[in-house]
Amino acid sequence: MSGHSKWHNIQGRKNAQDAKRGKVFQKISRDLYTAAKIGGADPDGNPALRLVMEKAKAANMPKDNVQRALDKATGAGGANYEEITYEGYGPAGTAVLVQALTDNRNRTAASVRSAFTHHGGSLGTTGSVAFMFDRKGYIFIANDEDLNLDEDTVFEAAIEAGAEDMKATEDGFEVITEPADFETVRDALVEQGYEVSQDEVTMLPQNTVEVPEDKAATFAAMIEELEDNDDVSAVYHSAE
Repeated sequence: MSGHSKWHNIQGRKNAQDAKRGKVFQKISRDLYTAAKIGGADPDGNPALRLVMEKAKAANMPKDNVQRALDKATGAGGANYEEITYEGYGPAGTAVLVQALTDNRNRTAASVRSAFTHHGGSLGTTGSVAFMFDRKGYIFIANDEDLNLDEDTVFEAAIEAGAEDMKATEDGFEVITEPADFETVRDALVEQGYEVSQDEVTMLPQNTVEVPEDKAATFAAMIEELEDNDDVSAVYHSAE
C-alpha cells in the first residue's frame, strides 16, 4: 500500500533499498520478539518463532539482529515492551487495525492518533473494528503464462492439504487456512512444487470497502505514515 518515490540516480536507489531493508528488519525483529515472548525462545518448540526465523533468514537479516530481538523477549535487553492494538477508521469509512510493539505507550498512542487525524481518519475505541477481521493463514501461489497452473488442480491440492478456501486472482491463487493449519498447508504445497511467494498469518477483513478515487491518495498516505512508525509492526485494513 505504501507509495514509492522515483529516485533519479544510483545513489538514490541504493538509499531507498537500504531504507526498505531496514524497515523489513524492524518488522521481523518485532515478530521475533512477539513469538519468543509468547512461546519461548527455542524455535524447535515454538512453531511461530521458527516461521519468523525462516523469514529472517530469507531476508538475509544479520544474526546479531535476530539475537537482540530474542534477548529482549527473554529480558536480557532490559527494555519492557508491550503489544498494543489500535483500532480506527480511515477515509471512506475503511476499518483499520494497527498492531504495535512499544516501550512507551503514550508516545505510540500519540503518533498513531496523529497519523489517523492527519488524513481524515479517526482513532476508535477497543473493539470498534476488530470484529470485522478474522485471523487467518494466507498463502499466495504465483501463476503466469509460463506456469499456466490449472485452477481446479491447485484448489484440490490446497483443500487436500487442509486449506479452508482458495481464490484465483490475475497473478495467482490465494489460499486461506486456519492459523493452526497454516504451516502444514504451506509445507504441503511447497513439497508439491508450487511457488509460494507470500505466506503469513494475518488479519483478513470480512468485507472490503471500495475507496473512491478522490480519497485513494489520502488513504495511501495514512497507511504509509502508520507503517513508517518505528513502533508499528503491522497494519491491516478493509480497503479495496
